[in-house]
Amino acid sequence: MATGLLALLDDISSIADGVASLTAAAAKKTSGIVTDDMAVTAEQAVGIRREREIPVVLAVAKGSMKNKALYLAPAALGLNAVAPWAITPLLMVGGTYLAYEGVEKVLHWGKTGDGDDTDLAITDPEEFERSRIAGATRTDFILSAEIIAISLGEVAEAPFLSQVVALYAISVVMTVGVYGMVAGLVKIDDLGEYLALKGGPRARIGMLLVQGTPWLMKGISIVGTLAMLMVGGHILIEGVPPLHHLEVELIHGLPFEWLLSSLAGAAVGGVAGLLTIGALALWSRLKRK
Repeated sequence: MATGLLALLDDISSIADGVASLTAAAAKKTSGIVTDDMAVTAEQAVGIRREREIPVVLAVAKGSMKNKALYLAPAALGLNAVAPWAITPLLMVGGTYLAYEGVEKVLHWGKTGDGDDTDLAITDPEEFERSRIAGATRTDFILSAEIIAISLGEVAEAPFLSQVVALYAISVVMTVGVYGMVAGLVKIDDLGEYLALKGGPRARIGMLLVQGTPWLMKGISIVGTLAMLMVGGHILIEGVPPLHHLEVELIHGLPFEWLLSSLAGAAVGGVAGLLTIGALALWSRLKRK
């Protein structure tokens, strides 16, 4: 009996170690998407009443966890069991979409909206809040699908139980991590205001926080966009063997290999995004004719 218990504990330990390794690998691969997810969600909190910022972030986090746990993870596990050959093509589609979204954001930097959201925030703040939560949750579904798809690519060869635990572990880690950081970001200006009102040396720090928050948000948005291009590009590079071999031959062993690899991913992502935008524009024009 004792021997059986020890064997069971050893199996559990082995599974736990395997899941930890798989989760860490998946987290590394999805870091770029997480950055963009954080930037998008933080942007959605702009204009929300101060006392409602954290409840809104929590509502989006709940929707994100629902997206991953109830829809995306089961669908990914089912696909891997029934048609594992489809994972790489789906990853390629996802990488192309990320590249497209990244280029779209670059092309639209500096453009502003029509002010409808601002008017709604004043006339009906509750409806404005609901629309922001719904919009952020829809966007999260797309980004979460990419996180789950990339994670599945890392765990596809593992035993089924390890796949299940790893996907749900990465879902929890990413959701808590992203929305925990977003909750902190949306409250930086409040912290700055609190310190400014205290006076003394803390007031200067507080004013720096208040004045720097918009720039921080913009910086996170830029980093998130570049991360989308790099992640999308790397997915495409790894999905096309000749392209992957070319990248390895050109930069392997060079100084700052990681930087060159990131630049290569961003370049491929940029080209793929531009080609996708061009193809969609051509398709739209042909449909009108």
